[in-house]
Amino acid sequence: MENLRQILAKHNFSFKKQFGQNFISDANLLESIAGFAELDQSRAVLEIGCGAGTLTRVLAAHAGKVIAYEIDAKLQPVLAETLAGVDNAEVVFRNFLKADMRALEQELGEGYAVVANLPYYITTPLIMKLIEESEKARVLVVMVQDDVAKRLCAAENTPEYGAITAAIARRAEAETVKFVPRHLFTPAPNVDSAVVRLTFIPDRIPVKDKKMYRAAVRAAFLSRRKTLENNLINSFALSREQAQEVLRQAGIPPKARGEALSPQKLAQLADVLCEHVPAEE
Repeated sequence: MENLRQILAKHNFSFKKQFGQNFISDANLLESIAGFAELDQSRAVLEIGCGAGTLTRVLAAHAGKVIAYEIDAKLQPVLAETLAGVDNAEVVFRNFLKADMRALEQELGEGYAVVANLPYYITTPLIMKLIEESEKARVLVVMVQDDVAKRLCAAENTPEYGAITAAIARRAEAETVKFVPRHLFTPAPNVDSAVVRLTFIPDRIPVKDKKMYRAAVRAAFLSRRKTLENNLINSFALSREQAQEVLRQAGIPPKARGEALSPQKLAQLADVLCEHVPAEE
């Protein structure tokens, strides 16, 4: 197969800034990403943002089936060439954020892997969609900007720790598995990247109501300059006395701030809030 730049030039493909397109062409990196997903022929892969298909081709060689989402239909002729002879990969030209996860998981089956090379603008909504809607995913291996990787894997009481960190922690263990310098992409982005692996663990942090956990996380990080007490008052229309009682029952100091709470402590807070705040519809 011709190199990636030649194939893109042949089909007059122009990179689109609004899609944050930076394709991977380094063969060793492609194999590493597939390895982090621990694939086998008995299970499927969901790829999000397949780009020019270089990673898709490698994933298909290691997995039973690949369903790849790509938002840019102008890549169709490029993918027809890069995936020629690959009969176990299906490309869906659609915005993954609008996908019906229940129907998609029927196709993917139990224990599938998700692999994605993500532009900055879609990272948080995509990860949140998978955290909130997926039921059968085993692992998510995602390429993100290096600073985003630090946020996904942060510990409490650090500047990087935030709502996305706590949301992930309820369902998955996050780890940075590889640093990726910018020159390994076509075209090279302005920043370096990292590969993060999220391993889904059933009942990792049990909660009474996952919607309330989500609401508690939002409240905790509503304003980093304010105490958790004030954030609870503003988020749930509680009186100061009610907010103080919630914190007392959850075993949280009254002047604590959200970034000081571990995901486990946020789960305790959410469970107490279930007794004080009407359930979301």
